[in-house]
Amino acid sequence: MLLANKTDDSIVCYAPTMITTNGVWQGDNPLDYSLPLFILQLTLIVVATRVLVFLLKPFRQPRVISEILGGVILGPSVLGRSSAFANTVFPLRSVMVLETMANVGLLYFLFLVGVEMDISVIRRTGKKALVIAVSGMVLPFLIGAAFSFVLHRKDQTMTQGTFILFLGVALSVTAFPVLARILAELKLINAELGRIAMSSALVNDMCAWVLLALAIALSENKSNSSLASLWVILSSVAFVVCCIFVVRPSISWMVRRTPEGENFSEFCICLILTGVMISGFITDAIGTHSVFGAFIFGLVVPNGPLGITLIEKLEDFVSGLLLPLFFAISGLKTNISAIKDSSTWGILMIVIVLACAGKIAGTVVVSIFYDMSLREGITLGLLMNTKGLVEMIVLNVGKDQEVLDDEAFAIMVVVAVVMTGIITPIVTSIYKPARKFVPYKRRTIQGSKSDSELRVLVCIHTPRNVPTIINLLEASYPTKKSPICVYVLHLVELTGRASAMLIVHNTRKSGRPALNRTQAQSDHIINAFENYEQHAGCVSVQPLTAVSPYSTMHEDICNLAEDKRVAFIIIPFHKQQTVDGGMEATNPAFRMVNQNVLANSPCSVGVLVDRGLNVSTRLAANQVSHNVVVLFFGGPDDREALSYAWRMSEHPGISLTVMRFVPGEDANEHVLQPNGDLKDPGMLAVETENGRDKQLDEEIINNFRIKNDNDESVFYTEKVVNNGEETVEVIRSMDNVHDLFIVGRGQGMISPLTAGLTDWSECPELGAIGDLLASSDFAATVSVLVVQQYAGMGQQGEALGTPDSMEMPSQPFSNIQHINRRSPSPRGQNVFSP
Repeated sequence: MLLANKTDDSIVCYAPTMITTNGVWQGDNPLDYSLPLFILQLTLIVVATRVLVFLLKPFRQPRVISEILGGVILGPSVLGRSSAFANTVFPLRSVMVLETMANVGLLYFLFLVGVEMDISVIRRTGKKALVIAVSGMVLPFLIGAAFSFVLHRKDQTMTQGTFILFLGVALSVTAFPVLARILAELKLINAELGRIAMSSALVNDMCAWVLLALAIALSENKSNSSLASLWVILSSVAFVVCCIFVVRPSISWMVRRTPEGENFSEFCICLILTGVMISGFITDAIGTHSVFGAFIFGLVVPNGPLGITLIEKLEDFVSGLLLPLFFAISGLKTNISAIKDSSTWGILMIVIVLACAGKIAGTVVVSIFYDMSLREGITLGLLMNTKGLVEMIVLNVGKDQEVLDDEAFAIMVVVAVVMTGIITPIVTSIYKPARKFVPYKRRTIQGSKSDSELRVLVCIHTPRNVPTIINLLEASYPTKKSPICVYVLHLVELTGRASAMLIVHNTRKSGRPALNRTQAQSDHIINAFENYEQHAGCVSVQPLTAVSPYSTMHEDICNLAEDKRVAFIIIPFHKQQTVDGGMEATNPAFRMVNQNVLANSPCSVGVLVDRGLNVSTRLAANQVSHNVVVLFFGGPDDREALSYAWRMSEHPGISLTVMRFVPGEDANEHVLQPNGDLKDPGMLAVETENGRDKQLDEEIINNFRIKNDNDESVFYTEKVVNNGEETVEVIRSMDNVHDLFIVGRGQGMISPLTAGLTDWSECPELGAIGDLLASSDFAATVSVLVVQQYAGMGQQGEALGTPDSMEMPSQPFSNIQHINRRSPSPRGQNVFSP
């Protein structure tokens, strides 16, 4: 069998029997056989790609760059310059197998892209995104058309028109999936700029597919008769119509036949996976590229459980193993040494600069028309320069159809890599979103007014966190006088496989089928909170999603808290209760997120150890019945815990017990040496601070007792203890009728009453008492809320004399009406509703 290899026009003899080797002991060289050679090539490509991903991670480069560079390094530009390496690892006879597998991977990947893409989002993008997308395509397309006259050679069989189309499409497309990841990395997803960029890229992506189909239809027609091209275009339209009106209803019928909640049959999944290949075959036979058929087939698969199942079955294998093959093949075809003349390098530079500038100019003009700042317009233009999969497909088809020679192909690959690679660093340096740093005062529950809205940011990892948090909010007693505004933030990890549509899913309308499992979870969470909002009075709920790596997730949480002027953040503890009552860690990364939030929060934080507050008796739809205990040792965190519980105690269904621990006569022995000196000289400063803290503690306790003297649902008790052991004894001996412990984290407090407790603590971030209550060996299975008060503003507040800072701890919910009349009420703020 003869294979005319297009790169060298040399004839390669290919023995069909040489698939698997007889083994090295028989004297065979495994690399002479196609299967072992293919396995080695695949392994090399995946390893090279992964190493580059790791190396480029600090520079925040998208994975596409690593995949293309991996191929370039293995190809004739770097390692392939050694003929021994090229002939052994990537001989010409192996190209057919490699390209076939790469195209199979591409086929299934574009099927998945189609499945994940929600066309209804495009219908809702609005005029602004549409105009930006079109203006961002027109100028680069014209620049590409102009350069096609410079790069086009007279001896090429391709007509000038087709060459213009190829070059124009290659320069004007925006890679939607790559852009989604860049925006998530830059934390611009929830910003207005990010949403416009995503919508525009989605429109651009769809236009690019249409143009690509057109370009292929024209390029495959070697004779200049336009009749063949017309047939290609008409039959492609017929294929799309057939998919919409025949294939989609058939798949919908299969979905309806499968009972809700049950898995799809193996036959059903197999049928769809075969359908992908059939679609690829038909479009290839028609004369457009096979990936076009797979993409259209993916688009007609209805969103919902079937889409979720297909993505879960295919995604890791296709995008982790087969897709890098396609990018690597593009790199292997790229021979940078083919760009010989300095004039060609000059043209290359001009192409990069002008294409980039064209997109920026087109975008800036429209953005200024829409009253956006110049800086935002330039940033948007830069983001729209993201290149990726569609561009590589255009270039590969162009090379295969001999539209592009080696030199033109190498130029375009370098352009794609450079343009995508420079986006993140440039955007980071020129676009610093104006952090609307409005110094707001009510950063603590203690500092909040009794007649103003309490703003709470609730973080959710999984739907399992929801019931207890809703009950906690219900117990927080929202009233007409003091309503609660809840920002529900669903935390989603940005992984290599986080799909672009997941990242953009804030634009979805609730009630539509979910595109993947994470989105289905998000819908459950949002529905639960919206249901709570409808049934509970005086509560407003704003659902949001943060998609970012766990290492930087706390930035999203803290920035949102700052933007929304939140007084209290509730985050779930990283351990969950098991069936036998023990505690097991769900995801170690959650703990890191919690620690970072506690360290960087702009307001007070509560870590909720969930042991089923939801099993408490519910008297009616809007009534709860809970027994809440506050363990009060003193210090700012305990005062914040008491302030929150005090708010709860106003709820008719809540009974509150405040247990204050008072040091006995022997308590000081644990912090003093026999001669009366402090055991730790550093504690001298702590002692001085403690004087001020004790005064504040006394004020809030006295005020609390006076206000609640006649309230039968509020109990106050004091326990005299001398050391940590006695404290543990008292806590363990409490009767088991309570549903919720609220304790301060006790950060920075050195108390003889908790001395020694931290020595064996599992989770120091909860503080000594919080860790004791949350530990698996603590007998009572009661939920715990560990509270940390925001300290920064309090200290500044004393100097500034702000009326509702910690200056007035004695009146946590009193109606403060001093000089604050002119300060803007947080209720008037604009809140983002996705």
